[in-house]
Amino acid sequence: MTQRVNRAYVQTARAAATEQTRRTILDATVDVVREQGSVEFTLGEVAGAAGVSVQTVLRHFGDRQGLFAAAIGHACDQVAAERAAAPGDPDTAVTVLFDHYERWGRAMLRLLGLDTADALAATAQGRELHRAWVRHVFATGPDDDAVTDLLVVATDLYTWRLLVLDLGLARATAEDRVRQLVTAILGDRR
Repeated sequence: MTQRVNRAYVQTARAAATEQTRRTILDATVDVVREQGSVEFTLGEVAGAAGVSVQTVLRHFGDRQGLFAAAIGHACDQVAAERAAAPGDPDTAVTVLFDHYERWGRAMLRLLGLDTADALAATAQGRELHRAWVRHVFATGPDDDAVTDLLVVATDLYTWRLLVLDLGLARATAEDRVRQLVTAILGDRR
């Protein structure tokens, strides 16, 4: 009986260590892509950033494409967690969004400027995630496509870029501009 308990503990510990290694590799991949502003990374760069061997990366993900696909999903999970906001609170949603854009915005803009299959796959998932976030936090339904479209534009990365990077507005002023847009779009729904 004791041997069975010990074996179960060892298997549980091994599974936890395997999952931690996998998460470390995915975090490193996301960090490398964000820092380089490119999806043209090597397995060696990721392995070095994760503190593991290339063979370990391959054992977990099979090949570079397997790693990249898993990293996109991992990044989307991170973004969703960062953008968590309760429905019906547009003011907090805009603040959360600006926090996110402050962290990821410049790297996302560089990725949007790339014309590779990997970059297009990553940015397509990002657009889907943003639209789903808009529907959730602003409580728009499937019959509200026009309102959802307008809210997507008002809260888009390019809107942040225009206000903060191009016009040089202070964050508080830029957030206020986006809140005004959101309020105007939502009208009496608020």
